[in-house]
Amino acid sequence: MTASKETFLTNPLGKDTTLEDVLDGFEFLDDWEERYAFIIDLGKQLPSFPDDARIEANYVHGCQSQVWLIHYYDEASGKLFLLIDSDAMIVRGLAAIILVALNGKTPRDLLATDIDELFEQLDLFRHISPTRGNGLRAMVGKIRDIAAAEIAGAGN
Repeated sequence: MTASKETFLTNPLGKDTTLEDVLDGFEFLDDWEERYAFIIDLGKQLPSFPDDARIEANYVHGCQSQVWLIHYYDEASGKLFLLIDSDAMIVRGLAAIILVALNGKTPRDLLATDIDELFEQLDLFRHISPTRGNGLRAMVGKIRDIAAAEIAGAGN
């Protein structure tokens, strides 16, 4: 059984936990050990990911860890909802940051979001390994591809 519409719509990341919450958390915490713990805690907010969705079509290539991503496009609101999971706690946290920034947006708004600016603001790439950085970019790339496909499919 794959994820229900409700699982997508009740994901707290991007709704209850906002980008402002993440930015405030990073600003409040002075050292990177505390920030890593904060990132890991964010990852604990990810909704459970359906086992039957852990298939090749949902696998994010380019990540050091195993990462899966699924989506639901809500036609009524025109918004794209995302679920991500990983076998690595820090990657789950990084995925949560992506979801806080991109989850629940229209495909056009999602594509217009400057996620690199957010990563720069958080100074993530200086504090994660290059392979983790590549994985972060791979997750964002797959999400952007999904958004572009939704726009193309809608004939807009």
